[in-house]
Amino acid sequence: MKANAVVIESPKTDSRIFAHTRWDVLPLMAAIFHCVYFFGMFYLFSRVPLWIMLILGFIYSVSISWNINGISHNFIHNPYFRSSLLNRLFSILESITIGFGQVFYECIHMQHHKGNADRPGENGETVDWISIYKHGHDGDAEHPLKYTFLSFFREDPKTVYRELKRKNPRDAFWGVTELTLFVSTFITLGVLNWRCICFLVPFWYFGHCLSYLNGYYRHYGGNPDEPLAWGVSSYDKLYNWIWFFNGYHAEHHFRPKVHWTRMQALHDQIVEQQRTAGVRVIKPPHALGFLDPGPPDIQTEVSTKVSQPLESKVCASPKRSELRDSVAVG
Repeated sequence: MKANAVVIESPKTDSRIFAHTRWDVLPLMAAIFHCVYFFGMFYLFSRVPLWIMLILGFIYSVSISWNINGISHNFIHNPYFRSSLLNRLFSILESITIGFGQVFYECIHMQHHKGNADRPGENGETVDWISIYKHGHDGDAEHPLKYTFLSFFREDPKTVYRELKRKNPRDAFWGVTELTLFVSTFITLGVLNWRCICFLVPFWYFGHCLSYLNGYYRHYGGNPDEPLAWGVSSYDKLYNWIWFFNGYHAEHHFRPKVHWTRMQALHDQIVEQQRTAGVRVIKPPHALGFLDPGPPDIQTEVSTKVSQPLESKVCASPKRSELRDSVAVG
């Protein structure tokens, strides 16, 4: 399939607030609710029994992954607002709520799209900083537990900052500003109630671990050498409604700029080509990907298919470099 063979019409709106569609009010309201929930936990800490706080803490952890992979992720590719000021304020809101700079996350995520969960090259490094193969062995993905619980500590803010500064010093400034605001918020809450912040931090860490778990199964069983199969998809309806169509991950990697409200249309247009390319589909949501039967010998199956000229069946798949050029990194 050629890079320009798939055309999905972007949503359009006459709204003076939203840039793409009024449906983006849903992730906006969800983000506001998440922020209120975060500060609500601080308020409730000394007012409700511990067992209730433990339940709320676990929900907070899940909600971090939900926000990162749904609300925040979609905002990276298609900023919700026409106003640059509103987009900046929303980015700050997300940074404080999630506990990680949105601008830094965007830089890491766009690097992810450059590499598309690639395997280490001749220099032993991956283009994708968070590739599941980066710390694996013999071309295999890293063990899911190691990837889930260690990836948080492997994040390198200095590398991200240097990349941001190289591209746009203004983005580097805002990236540091967001991190400062997030850290300042946690410190302030710690001064007001140190027991509460000590209670929240483990759930905050676990939430980011759940995000990495989600990311792991969005690529485990995918084919880093086949653009149509870079990602792994899950079409569970409830999951996609709640997570803003995060499940259509193979589709997303093939066309990162397609709006979340158009993912089903993209899937319908390329479904046959996906089958030919060997795209892996799992039944449970990605965060529960370990419940799905292990992938078959995908590399053997896909390599056999890819070795045959796809032109004889469908349009030729674009080269990795061609797809990278087609990914709008803005």
